[in-house]
Amino acid sequence: MDKLLITGGRPLRGEVAISGAKNAALPCLCAALLTADTVTLENVPQLNDIGTTLKLLRRIGVKAERDTTDHGEDGSSVVLAADQVQALEAPYELVKTMRASILVLGPMLARFGEARVSLPGGCAIGQRPVDQHIKGLAAMGADISIEHGFVVARAKRLQGAVIRTDMVTVTGTENLLMAAVLAEGRTVLENAAREPEVVDLAELLIAMGARISGHGTDRIVVEGVQRLHGATHRVMPDRIEAGTFLCAVGAAGGEIVLRNVAPGSMGATLDKLRQAGLAVECGPDWIRAGMPGRPRAVDFRTQEYPGFATDMQAQLMALNAIADGTAVITETIFENRYMHVQELRRMGADIDIDGHTAVVRGVPRLSGAAVMATDLRASASLVIAGLMAEGETLVDRIYHLDRGYESMERKLLQLGADIRRVAGSWQ
Repeated sequence: MDKLLITGGRPLRGEVAISGAKNAALPCLCAALLTADTVTLENVPQLNDIGTTLKLLRRIGVKAERDTTDHGEDGSSVVLAADQVQALEAPYELVKTMRASILVLGPMLARFGEARVSLPGGCAIGQRPVDQHIKGLAAMGADISIEHGFVVARAKRLQGAVIRTDMVTVTGTENLLMAAVLAEGRTVLENAAREPEVVDLAELLIAMGARISGHGTDRIVVEGVQRLHGATHRVMPDRIEAGTFLCAVGAAGGEIVLRNVAPGSMGATLDKLRQAGLAVECGPDWIRAGMPGRPRAVDFRTQEYPGFATDMQAQLMALNAIADGTAVITETIFENRYMHVQELRRMGADIDIDGHTAVVRGVPRLSGAAVMATDLRASASLVIAGLMAEGETLVDRIYHLDRGYESMERKLLQLGADIRRVAGSWQ
């Protein structure tokens, strides 16, 4: 099993290009099920979760091919055609590793009138039930049951409805949005997620002929249409990857430039990093950032967008671990998202947990150690800790990292980090 071996203490300097957003690409890939025409997605990252989704779509019967570069390597564009869908089922062996697989439910039900989707898996960071998806589809007239671990849904044609979810749910909003575009009549999604990735999906659907308004607010209105057509769409940059690299330079020191970014989607992250002392300059699609000295401790509370993203909590906690002062962190989204704390403590971090609150007392330095990643963003926090620690850090179970970060070690090498991928035990 691959691991990352990091020798800390090197400031980061140089430029890197940020990849397309995993959390935007996944629903966009599933949206191809809504039409028999060709859908072309550009700026699609090469990640394990993307590969799993392409396998799932191919199993259903979608033709899905990546382009190739002049050197014969996979490119960043994916061409999809769902004109010969054969099996309206998402099996457990493909769904169990990735919760986003539930996103095929709405499109299949809307276009074909039935779907059978295994209940999903993903990172073990807490309960993420799909009951809001089911509640919304039932309100649109679907007959839904849970049979042998599968969500089984049927409907002759979905009907527009007013749907208010009990909580803000990103994948729930995306699933119901995709279902609503082919429903008969008007659908109103109240308490909708406002995340940029939801807006990105809506823009693709509009390019395919959907009639959507209000995306980016908590009330999305959809006027159903009979059919959608093909489109070409460029997936938005990954704001979480960009934020992770900014936390890395804040922790390790130096100055970097990020290309292919969308600073307008990163307001809460940039605000907190500036409070921590990071010098940040933004352009239309670039960010220049440097840390002139030791970072300052910064309190934050995770919230739905436009608040501070739960997907950035672990990375900013790692920065706080060596900051000047004490930071209080409150996690409001997932109940098990402090599993990285024990690993940071192994490296010398001073962190106490009380329920949903973490108190981080900054220490002058961390020391390298063998640590284990427990989920996607936890693995990124341990990489950041390794970059700033004294000595060597070995991060195990980095398959979590490969689910959401495209070639992280290669990009860090471009910035001057001492990092390499190794197999087997620490030599």
